[in-house]
Amino acid sequence: MTLFQDTDRPMQTADAPLVASYVAGRWWTPDDQAATDGSGRGGGTVLADAATGAPVARVGAAPDVAAAVDHARSTGHAALAGLPFHRRALILKGLAQALTAAKDDLYSLSAATGATPRDSMIDIDGGIGVLFTYGSKGRRELPNTTTLIDGAHENLSRDGSFGGRHLWRSLPGVAFQVNAFNFPVWGMLEKFAPAFLAGVPSIVKPATPTAELTEAAVRVMIGSGLLPDGALQLIVGSARGFLQHLDLRDAVGFTGSADTGRMLRRDDAVIVRGVELTCEADSVNAAVLGPDAVGGTAEFDAFVASVVTEMTAKAGQKCTAIRRVIVPASVLDDVVEAVRARIEAKVVLGDPRAEGVTMGPLVSVAQRDEVRARVGELVAAGGEIVVGSLDDPEVLGVDGVRRVKAEGAFLAPVLLRFADADTPAVHEVEAFGPVASILGYRDVADAVRLANLGGGSLVATVCSADPAFVAEAVKGISPWHGRVLVLDGSVARSSTGHGSPVPHLVHGGPGRAGGGTELGGIRSVLHFMRRTALQGSPDTLTRATGEWHAGATATDGVHPFRKPLSQLRVGDRFASAPRQVTLDDIEHFASFTGDTFYAHMDEDAAAANPFFPGRVAHGYLLVSFAAGLFVDPDPGPVLANYGLENLRFVTPVSPGDEVRVTLTAKAISPRESEEYGEVRWDAVLLNQRDETVATYDVLTLVAKS
Repeated sequence: MTLFQDTDRPMQTADAPLVASYVAGRWWTPDDQAATDGSGRGGGTVLADAATGAPVARVGAAPDVAAAVDHARSTGHAALAGLPFHRRALILKGLAQALTAAKDDLYSLSAATGATPRDSMIDIDGGIGVLFTYGSKGRRELPNTTTLIDGAHENLSRDGSFGGRHLWRSLPGVAFQVNAFNFPVWGMLEKFAPAFLAGVPSIVKPATPTAELTEAAVRVMIGSGLLPDGALQLIVGSARGFLQHLDLRDAVGFTGSADTGRMLRRDDAVIVRGVELTCEADSVNAAVLGPDAVGGTAEFDAFVASVVTEMTAKAGQKCTAIRRVIVPASVLDDVVEAVRARIEAKVVLGDPRAEGVTMGPLVSVAQRDEVRARVGELVAAGGEIVVGSLDDPEVLGVDGVRRVKAEGAFLAPVLLRFADADTPAVHEVEAFGPVASILGYRDVADAVRLANLGGGSLVATVCSADPAFVAEAVKGISPWHGRVLVLDGSVARSSTGHGSPVPHLVHGGPGRAGGGTELGGIRSVLHFMRRTALQGSPDTLTRATGEWHAGATATDGVHPFRKPLSQLRVGDRFASAPRQVTLDDIEHFASFTGDTFYAHMDEDAAAANPFFPGRVAHGYLLVSFAAGLFVDPDPGPVLANYGLENLRFVTPVSPGDEVRVTLTAKAISPRESEEYGEVRWDAVLLNQRDETVATYDVLTLVAKS
């Protein structure tokens, strides 16, 4: 969508609808007076179709930020933070399904921003995929609680009467996100999903040029009826000064320019009041071609394809796009010609709604002019345009006719060549469009040096099938890049690509790229939680965490395997009778399993081992005996044993020793959408001298009733 003020054009735009905000549980648009700019009609910023210039919508004054923050902290936080992780995860899944059902409408709006169907897939389907991923990870990797335990119990006393645990709890405030124009759906959802899973309500401030698409997605999410009141709000329009309403309860996720990021970092809200700020800023990303990847190799072809894709997807308006193409000086001409040939063969520039178009316009005429200005800076610094030009290109219209269109925000892909690879501008100036620069390097050290001159980037690609080159390049550039993609012929088809962040891995980068991280699986959920070190007695720690701690009160009585989840309680315990371990047991186990390790079979060799007094029982024999000692054999609520964790063998067991087991319900996590849940049992195997033989966690699935 092209931005212009309606006073700049002699057209009536009063009927262009205002993009609405959603604050404190209701949709809101500026009133007539607030929406009027003095001309009496059609005030506000007009959003126009990026390809045709036709008015699409208007953005007027923003609603009261303070009211939105207050609603999020009070109503939103109370409604959301009280839900367990699994409930939140299921809501994310439901939101993903609702957005999937609305994709056709969202794609239609996306086309007006200049996005081709493939571009819309990156933004809309990519955002939906984030919701699905966190919906799955929340149920698989988090307990069904509101508190997350970090790390193991720390014993702080000799007798075990005092200890500590680290806990994560939801931030008590709001996640305020400020987004860029290039990903109006994905940019919102990649911040919203981990915050929601953490139990923190979100306020979304979209960029004005594509705010209509963000609003449409939010309408679907609100209309689903799945969201607790106050969990999601939308502020359309200028939110200048929003930081004055935030404090240490809150977190801000910003995507935009490095200059704005620096301004936010200097604000008292961050420096004095403790607002947690995460920035994703400018990034002059690089792709490095290995010397082995010459013309005709799978790596060369994959590299050229990646460069062209990154230049043209979203018309190059991606924070992860390749800006610097770093290749061996000996093949620089070959790469230029290959890029030119692929663009000519694969790229059709035009209206995104036209059949066969593969690259649309930039988001606005203003953005196109900004990119042209940045390319001008690169040319002035010594860059030579070797592919494309800055002239108005010929584009394909929806009528199937090619014509030069000055009114659209179109710009052909541009590749610049720099004779001097150390030219500062090429490592500093980002033309945020279909623009890249190609540089030659001498050796791997030179390639690493050039890649790192970007001053910190979101992502880099190393394309090579030479293990030595890859190892050296990755080692050299990793500290300067948030993500490194190694591309070779074996992954050319399966790779997610240079410019595609995935929710499973960290998205972000050091230095110029902002210094923060977004996404990254459960890591990103922790961005919206606060860690506390809790100290106290075992009973205190058990009550605070919901997980039983050794030394805390335990309850004996009915065998806990006879109790469904509805009756089972943390601390329910079973203590077995002892069982003697004989030499015949050890030899039978060795014969039956084939585990004839000398410590179990050779008395002299075992005695010579510094860890054993002589022949000892197999550890897995003892674990098997323990299962026989604690299991209740009859059918009941325990449905399955699905694993052991944290197994440690502490004291060896000799023939003639006795072992017994204590089993205590350690943590109980019902599944939201199933008739069973997980139970983690604390298992301790002791010998006749009350020495600990082994410790581990037993994991079972138990019926709810």
